[in-house]
Amino acid sequence: MPDLTEAPWTEIVAIVRGTLFPVALIALIAIVAMRLANLFVHGVVKALLDREASEGTAQELSAVELKKRMDTLDALGGRTLQAFIVMIAGLMVLGEVGLDIGPAIAGLGVVGIAVGFGAQSLVKDYLNGALILIENQFGKGDVIRAAGVAGSVEDFTLRRTTVRDLDGVVHTIPNGEIRVASNLTRVWARINQDVTVAYGTDIDKAIDVVDKVGAEMAGDPAWKRRVLEAPRVERVAALAEYGVTLKILGTVRAADQWAAGGDFRKRLLAAFKANGIEIPRPQRVVLARDPRDGIEVGLAPDQDDLAEGAE
Repeated sequence: MPDLTEAPWTEIVAIVRGTLFPVALIALIAIVAMRLANLFVHGVVKALLDREASEGTAQELSAVELKKRMDTLDALGGRTLQAFIVMIAGLMVLGEVGLDIGPAIAGLGVVGIAVGFGAQSLVKDYLNGALILIENQFGKGDVIRAAGVAGSVEDFTLRRTTVRDLDGVVHTIPNGEIRVASNLTRVWARINQDVTVAYGTDIDKAIDVVDKVGAEMAGDPAWKRRVLEAPRVERVAALAEYGVTLKILGTVRAADQWAAGGDFRKRLLAAFKANGIEIPRPQRVVLARDPRDGIEVGLAPDQDDLAEGAE
């Protein structure tokens, strides 16, 4: 067994105690800290998503979708904390081996400030994307209005949201630009229709016709599972310029709101025609001037004059 009190073992022991042991200790602490950081981030993300899944808007998400979102947020938060830990550990190791880390720290500070100013919008995009995932504001396949754009979400990442509008145009929206996101396909939606009938119409009859159309639509096999609440007249909404306005409300599955609204209006027009209920329209008055003298002025016949002439 070598005598550690003699050269060259004394120098080796000094190096091990003075340099290698602190470096190894720093590396060990860094590895443990990185594992703890992963556990910490996972715990925070899981708590937030579990709360949203039980109380918030994420209740309709499947277990697979929740797992995907948790993995995405774990990766973002874990890698960010690990990068800070590695950077700090590296500086400590450089200090232990006798290098002057003052200039390195100063340089990193300058670089950090420059990157901070240059990449603040990028950081904002990622943070807002994480909040969108946690709060389940929208997901792939939803129809949304955000940042002045409306359409279907074709792709979503932590940095940006891709939306295709009704014209087929694809819009790429940085998540940091999304201040208000309106989700048009969250669980259920309204058929919200205002219909104006002419003055002199039997309002009770018009209401009965509308309610009957809504009930028939709700009982139709094609709509039975998609109409949650049959459209019906909620109230007389206004006494408008051309007639009486009826407010019609119904509830359908969110994804079917546009098709359901179109079919309901089609049925309503047919029912009004069959029951003699008139939807008023503006009357157009045309001034006709005799080109010979420019003095005589007449009115073009309106609909009542044409009807009397036909008789």
